[in-house]
Amino acid sequence: MELLIMINACKIASSCRVAAVIPAFPYARQDKKDKSRAPISAKLVANMLSVAGADHIITMDLHASQIQGFFDIPVDNLYAEPAILKYIKESIPNWQSSVIVSPDAGGAKRVTSIADRLNVDFALIHKERKRANEVEKMTLVGSVEGKVAILVDDMADTCGTICMAADKLVEAGAEKVYAFCVHGIFSGPALTRLNASKFEAVVVTNTIPQDENMKKCPKIQCIDISMILAEAIRRTHNGESVSYLFSHVPIC
Repeated sequence: MELLIMINACKIASSCRVAAVIPAFPYARQDKKDKSRAPISAKLVANMLSVAGADHIITMDLHASQIQGFFDIPVDNLYAEPAILKYIKESIPNWQSSVIVSPDAGGAKRVTSIADRLNVDFALIHKERKRANEVEKMTLVGSVEGKVAILVDDMADTCGTICMAADKLVEAGAEKVYAFCVHGIFSGPALTRLNASKFEAVVVTNTIPQDENMKKCPKIQCIDISMILAEAIRRTHNGESVSYLFSHVPIC
């Protein structure tokens, strides 16, 4: 609501263009009707932003990239992938012998992209859900024995899935397990689960502020993506191409 009111305030103060920078897009998981009589909240948010008067949206790692199609205005969906690759190369010892793992089939595309760019193997975990936040059983597809397993997902909410996935990977013979998530929501019992989990580290970006969570859970580490957003703002303001940011991290 604050964002919508501020956009409207700028618009009625005769600004020629309003760009909304939304690092973590709200209601991004509600992008389709998963059952009858369910709302499509992401489309509603898109409509509200457009009606309030936004002319351009800059966001990061949308849960489903088709959300861009909910808007009739330009949307720049930036990726944290270049920053994650840089962090893996700089901070994880023996990353050359690692396996990139997707905790569900939906993230397979993201994981294969990272595995290709690091030139390492990938695996995925197939899960069956009983209801919205509960996972019934998991099956690992691929081998992680004697390797460093790196779980990659776009968001960590209650962390039930990734903690179960970590147990599964250790069970399958992984030496160390790391998790990389773009949006660290950490709701409900997430921090308690992470503290008791088998992860060496859980790395998230600061699309959502993490200062408080890092105090409560020493396993959480943070990648600063402010430079990517700053460069995107500078480029769109000057009418330059944003494509460079899809595969590179801007130099500070």
